[in-house]
Amino acid sequence: MTAHQQITTITFFKFTTWMDKLWAFHGMLLAHLPLRKVDGLSFYKLMGSGKNKGFNPYPDWSVYCLLQVWDSEAQAQAFFSNAPVMKAYAKHTQEMYTLYMKNMASHGTWSGKKPFVKTADLDPAHPMAIITRASIKWNFLFRFWRYVPKSHEAMEDNKGLIFTKGIGEVPLVQMATFSLWKDFESVKAFAYNSAQHKEAINLTRTLEWYSEEQFSRFYPYKESGTWGGKKLLENL
Repeated sequence: MTAHQQITTITFFKFTTWMDKLWAFHGMLLAHLPLRKVDGLSFYKLMGSGKNKGFNPYPDWSVYCLLQVWDSEAQAQAFFSNAPVMKAYAKHTQEMYTLYMKNMASHGTWSGKKPFVKTADLDPAHPMAIITRASIKWNFLFRFWRYVPKSHEAMEDNKGLIFTKGIGEVPLVQMATFSLWKDFESVKAFAYNSAQHKEAINLTRTLEWYSEEQFSRFYPYKESGTWGGKKLLENL
């Protein structure tokens, strides 16, 4: 693999019936075996999600997420077109939506790894996707969940926010937020104008309540499927 070929995909699955939700829950265990054998897949995380937006301790049993890092786009497309595991998911989902992304910047580690290689430069006019992920120290769990979700409330007032969802590997302890933005100016408006967000950043630095954290920016350049009946990038 050469660095410039790497891409990242993130796929959201929407389940509606209780039988399909039960299937999805079991899939959190059963899907790992076929995913570990996929050609060109250097890193992946199969995750559940939280209710509403941003960090949320209450699970959303209807939405699951698959994050994947690929050696090339061709290998990603071969997986989505031919992999039996994806065909199985397609049979049980009401909606399945995938974003193809190139990494612009990445800091920190995820499960002890640095999975994302920079393959794109920042263009302020392009849409931007952001993933923030953290493993929360056990002795800070109560304080974290009492305060940090409030720091995401300002997202709802930002017209440049296209989509956001709290995701995670382990409920309460290993959490992440995925957000899709119209452009870089919208991201800056949230980061610099939200008092709650700035306070959360200060508390994070002061209290060191994460045992591991990871922050990455991406350029989303391609999409497949719909979410909420819409193409999220179509009008950007």
